[in-house]
Amino acid sequence: MSSALSDLHPHPIVQAPMAGGASRPELAAAVCEAGGLGLLAGGYKTADGMYQEVKRLRALTRRPFGVNLFMPQRSYVDPAAVRTYRGQLAGEAKWYETPLGEDVFAGADDGYDAKLAILLDDPVPLVSFTFGCPSPEVLASFAAAGTRTVVTVTSVEEARTAQAAGAAVLCVQGIEAGGHQGTHRDDPESDGTGFGLLPLVAQVREAVALPIVAAGGLMRGADIAAVLAAGAEAAQLGTAFLVCPESGAHPLHKQAMTDPRFTRTEFTRAFSGRPARGLVNRFMREHGPYAPAAYPQVHHLTSPLRRAAAEVGDPQGMALWAGQGHRLARVLPAGELVEVLVAELAEAQNALGR
Repeated sequence: MSSALSDLHPHPIVQAPMAGGASRPELAAAVCEAGGLGLLAGGYKTADGMYQEVKRLRALTRRPFGVNLFMPQRSYVDPAAVRTYRGQLAGEAKWYETPLGEDVFAGADDGYDAKLAILLDDPVPLVSFTFGCPSPEVLASFAAAGTRTVVTVTSVEEARTAQAAGAAVLCVQGIEAGGHQGTHRDDPESDGTGFGLLPLVAQVREAVALPIVAAGGLMRGADIAAVLAAGAEAAQLGTAFLVCPESGAHPLHKQAMTDPRFTRTEFTRAFSGRPARGLVNRFMREHGPYAPAAYPQVHHLTSPLRRAAAEVGDPQGMALWAGQGHRLARVLPAGELVEVLVAELAEAQNALGR
C-alpha cells in the first residue's frame, strides 16, 4: 500500500462508512483491531451525535480509524416535483399508519460546517467525503491537523478535481456499489451511465497520481486481489460487513442479503431522491419510476415510512441498500471476516504469482 495508507492499517481492507446505522463504533473497532481500517458514518447525524460515536470508538480501539462526511447539497430542487411525489406516497402513509416526513428545503448541508469544526478541533486519523469535493482550504486545514483526507469519486473528471483540490487519497466507486453513488453532481440525465469498478480504477490510475481505494461489489479476497492488480492500494467493502453481528443494520436488512425473495439490485431514487443501489422490493418497483431528483428532501419525506416498515417487519417497504455481490455475504464477526479476506487475498495473489 501507499505510505498514505500503510501506516494506518496493515491490511488493504477498508470497511465502508454505511450511513443510517450500520457503521457503528463496534463494527469499526472490530475491523481496526483486525488490521483493517474502520470508518464511522457521519451522515444523517448531528454534529454532536457524530462526536459521541467518535468518543465511543476511541474507547474501543487505539488503532487509526476514519470518519465520513456528506458534502452539502446545493443543486436546485423543484418543490412542485417533491409535492407531487408526496401525493403519490399518501397511500403508503395510510398503509403504515404514519405521517410522511417534512420535505425539508433548508438544512441540506447535513451539519457540514459544525462537523468540520469538531474534526479540526479534535482531529481523527482520516476523514473521507462523499457527494462532492471539499474546498482546497478545507483539505489543507485537515492536512495541517495531521488528518488524511479521502474524496469519493465516480469518474476521471471528479478524480482530477479532487487531486487539484489537495485530496490525499481517492475512493474510486464503481456502479456495483451498494447504497448511494457518491457523484459530485446529481444529474438525472446521467442515471445508469456510470463505470464499472475495474475499468474506472484503470482510467483513474492513468489520469491522476493519488493512491486509490477501490469500492463497488467487493465481497471476497479474490475481488480485493483484482482491484489491487488494477492499480488500487486498498479495497473498501460495505455489503460484506453489513451482515456482521457488530453492524447496526436492521435484522431484516441483514437477512435480505441472502433471502431468495430478493434476486437483484437496481439504482433507485425512490427512498432518498438520489441514485442508490438496493435490493428490488415493492416500494422500489412502485415508486422508483416517479421519484424526483430531490436529495435530501425525499430522504426526509420517506424516513417515517421506512422506519414504520421496519417496525412491523416488512422489508418490502425498507431501503435495503446492497451491492451487486450481496449473495456472497457471510455472517461472520467483523474481525474474523477481515482474517478470512486476508487469507483469501494471499491465496489469490499466490495463484496469480504462479
